[in-house]
Formats: sequence, C-alpha cells, structure tokens
Amino acid sequence: MFGIYLKRELGRRKKAALVIALGLALGIALVITVNSVSAGMTQAQGKVLKSLYGLGTDMTVTKTRSAPTSGSSGRPNFQFDASSNGSDTTQSSDRVMTQGGQALASSVVTKVTQQKGVAGAVGALTLNVTKVDGSFTQGKAQSSGGNSGSGGGQGGPGSGGDSTAPPQVRGGGANFDVNSYSVTGVDVGDQTLGPLAGSKITTGKTFTAAQSNAKVAVVSASYAKENSLKVGKTLTISGTKYSVIGIATPDSSESTTDVYLPLKQAQTLADAKNQVTTIYVKASDSKQIDAVKSAIQKNISGTTVTTSADLAETVSGSLSTASDLATSVGKWLSIAVLAAAFLVAALLTSSAVSRRVREFGTLKALGWPSRRVTRQVVGESMVNGLLGGALGIGLGLAAAYAVTAISPKLTAQLGNSGGGTGGGPGGGGPGRQASQNTMEIALSAPVSMTTIVLAVGLAVAGGLIAGAMGGWRASRMRPADALRSVS
Repeated sequence: MFGIYLKRELGRRKKAALVIALGLALGIALVITVNSVSAGMTQAQGKVLKSLYGLGTDMTVTKTRSAPTSGSSGRPNFQFDASSNGSDTTQSSDRVMTQGGQALASSVVTKVTQQKGVAGAVGALTLNVTKVDGSFTQGKAQSSGGNSGSGGGQGGPGSGGDSTAPPQVRGGGANFDVNSYSVTGVDVGDQTLGPLAGSKITTGKTFTAAQSNAKVAVVSASYAKENSLKVGKTLTISGTKYSVIGIATPDSSESTTDVYLPLKQAQTLADAKNQVTTIYVKASDSKQIDAVKSAIQKNISGTTVTTSADLAETVSGSLSTASDLATSVGKWLSIAVLAAAFLVAALLTSSAVSRRVREFGTLKALGWPSRRVTRQVVGESMVNGLLGGALGIGLGLAAAYAVTAISPKLTAQLGNSGGGTGGGPGGGGPGRQASQNTMEIALSAPVSMTTIVLAVGLAVAGGLIAGAMGGWRASRMRPADALRSVS
C-alpha cells in the first residue's frame, strides 16, 4: 500500500518533486565541485613540496643561519693573471661553495637519527659551482659573481646564474662568461630519502653502495639536455673528471639540482670533509611530525627544522590564492547554498502538504494514524532527496571533469623558510632561484569515493529534513480540516 500510494502521489506532483530535487542537486553539486577542486589544490601543493623535499621526507634539518660578516659580499671572487705582452690568454676557473655557506657536521645526522620518533635520516651536501671561462689581453682582471649566459661542455655552466654582479676587469681587456650550476652530494647508501628520492633514473643507472667515493655522477634531464650530456660522457668540475652514469627525471616539476655526486666526492670538492648542508628526516609516524620537530630543535642546538607544513606557508602565487579561496570562500559558499537548498526543500514540502489538506484529512477520517501520514510524507521527501542526490552527483562529476579537462595553469612562487637556503632544501644556487622558484602546475579536480558518499549522505539528510517538516505539518491536520476545505 505504501509503495503504491507513494508512486501515485509522486506521479501526480512531478513538477513540485523536480523543483525540490533540483534545489538539492545544485547544493550537492557545488559541494562535490568544491571538494574535488580542493583535493586538486592539495595534490598540486604536494607536487610543489615533493619537488623540494623528495619522496618520503617529512622534514629537513639545516644549520641556523648566521649574520654575514662585515665586508663580505657573499659572492665568489676570481683573480686572473693575464699576460703582460698584450697577447690573449684563455683561462678557466671553478669556484665551489657550500650552499649559503651554512654546513653541519656529519655527526649531527647520527644525533638526529637517535631522536625519538625518527625512522631514518640522511645527510646531503648542496654546492654552488660558479664557472668562469674567458680570454684576457693585459694586466690583471677580477671577476665578482655574475653570469652572462648559459653554456655547455664538460663541467660546463649550468642552467643560468646570478646576473646581478657583472664581471669587472682591471688593467686590460677581457671577454668571458660566468655561469653557475648546483651540485648535490647524496648518501649512496640510502637513496630512499633525500634529493634523488623524488626523481627516477630514465637513462643509465643510479649510484651503488660501493660507489661512496667513486668519481661518477648522475645529472638531471634538463641539465643533460642543455649541456649535451649523455651516459658515458665525462663531466669536469674544478679539475676533477666524473663519468656520467645516469640521467634523473623528477617525478614532478623541475629538478632543483643539476648534478648529483656521491657525498664524499662533494665534500672533497668543497673542502668540506664530514660536513652536510641538509639532513632529510623520515618520521616513524606522520602524526608525530610536530613532536619530532620539537625534539630535534630542543636536543640539537644550532639547527632549524623545516616541515612540509612550514614550507607550504612560503608558497605564494595563483596556486596559493586559489587554494585559499577554495578552502575558505568556496567551502563556506557551498555550506550556505546547501543550507538554503535544505531550507527551500523543507518549505516547498511543507507548502505542498498544506495544499493537500483535504487528502490527509480524508485519510485520517478513514482511520490513518498520524504516524502513517508522516511516514508517507517522509517517504515522498526521501525519494525527492535521492533524486536530487543523483542529479547533484551527476552535475558535480561533470563540473569536476570539466575542470580536469581544461586543466587551468596555476603558478607557485616558492620562498625561503626558516633556515632553508636556495629555494628550499636541496635547491639550486642563487643564480637559479628566479626561474626554479616559480613553478607552473596544471589543476585537476579528482573526485574521491568519500566525496560521493558525502553527497549521498547529504541527499538523505535533505530528504529527511524536508520530510520531517512536511510530516510535522501533516500530523497536525485533523479530519475537520478536510470538511472545512470541502465547504
């Protein structure tokens, strides 16, 4: 009887049912769209942070930055002795410096590993290599920093350099290029953490544990392309030749390192024996990251600990703006629209019940108890709610698909955080920050099963709210109301 009556009443009131269902559908579709876009924003930010941290890294430990000494420009200086007889002299020089001039003792890695909640830690040494090639005619020429373009060749300049300090020449003519690139020494014994963890070897192979002090190198795909490097070729850095054994391609965005070397070789290049610039840390429990951070800062002085949450706060640009809008304005807007949809559905249901005074009054006169009338109204509202949920899910999926298909481009500017240098842990040299600290991410809108379940729950809730108000209105009707409606 319930099903037959329900089908007949819904068939008689198709327009009213459709209006109620569409109101709920719009609210539910907006919730799905906002949730899927927010999930896409989270994924995009995750790609940005992964490119800086490396896969599986929860936090990094660096040396607390100290104030520069007086009279120090922070830029590499080069002295060249040109011939005095006016003939051209070609000279080349590499200047290798630890990133930001900040380094920790390798023993700190062991101390970090011993902290409660730390599952693993590895050290890395990031270097900035500034290479100068040129010819000089007379006198003494001096260069301070600078970059006049990108170059190639063995051990050649990397992808850009610091162009703020042009070359300076004293006592003669000069024609030379100053370029910079980044080198990172990695712990070949554990590559699951650190700079190489976020990349895959697309050509050749990675380091083996036996190559802890071997003269071998892995180069990034972008650097290899710019400098025509392939597996088997040699790369010269500060007079030392390294055999290229692999090409690394980052899982997302661009690589922040041009050349990877075994840690001991990088320490030798920089004359930084038993030193690291960054310690990559994996927590045993992701819920204890803040506790691990506090323990390291408390027990190991002179260090700055940076988590992914800290780094996320330094991300700006359209990605950050859109994410803020999605998480604040978008969610509040969806809540407001959904609440309005529930209210409209409840009012429309109550209004429809009021127009059915004769019907419900007659049913009560025939012996229907109030709870049966209420159940009938709630049943009709539940069907309307489920219909609205189905329409809302369809509209929400269509909107999410449209966003993914269009894939709007968002930019992310990456700032420094805490004691990080060079655009984040493992970042490139100062000459590379301008280009690598601005990243372009394609936005997608993935819809999870949790979001679908949420939509179904909202549809049921909407039907129940509308049915409760309509049922309450119907339960207050009396048989006499039907007689008055007839007269």
